Amino acid sequence: MKKTVIVFGLIAGAIIAGMMVYSINLCYHNEDFKGNAVVGYAAMLAAFSFIFVGVRNYRNKYLGGFISFGKAFKTGLFIALVASTIYVLAWLVYYYGFIPDFMDKYTDYVLRTARTDGATAAELARKSEEMASFKELYKNPVMVVLITYAEVFPLGLVIALVSALLLKRKQVG
Repeated sequence: MKKTVIVFGLIAGAIIAGMMVYSINLCYHNEDFKGNAVVGYAAMLAAFSFIFVGVRNYRNKYLGGFISFGKAFKTGLFIALVASTIYVLAWLVYYYGFIPDFMDKYTDYVLRTARTDGATAAELARKSEEMASFKELYKNPVMVVLITYAEVFPLGLVIALVSALLLKRKQVG
């Protein structure tokens, strides 16, 4: 199982990390973060499809075509964890090494968008407070890691669950 987890986790992680760096780079330099979430989650979905492929590969190649729900879920879970860790590490390197003012630019974008959308002074003040709190959280590297895992790992967890449900196959007899 270890080889399957590492291989498919690294493939999925490379895809989501690469797409994250590409899309954040575009948003950061254009100072327009609109649409980034859709592209990001589509890339995550494509990358996490390797959970399904990895579990199926493990079942067929190493287990003779049979796998329990628990073993399938565990395999998928570990693939998601490896991929998510690659994503988190890539974000840490990119954020701290290349775009340390990302939160400032993102905050400016959020407030500018709120103003353009006709937010009242009270709504702008609330949004400004909210963004200041978020920026404060981002000063702590542990929080950056937790927030970044929270962006990606839940989707991997869901795909691991769905993959286990679809791929489980009991040996008859």
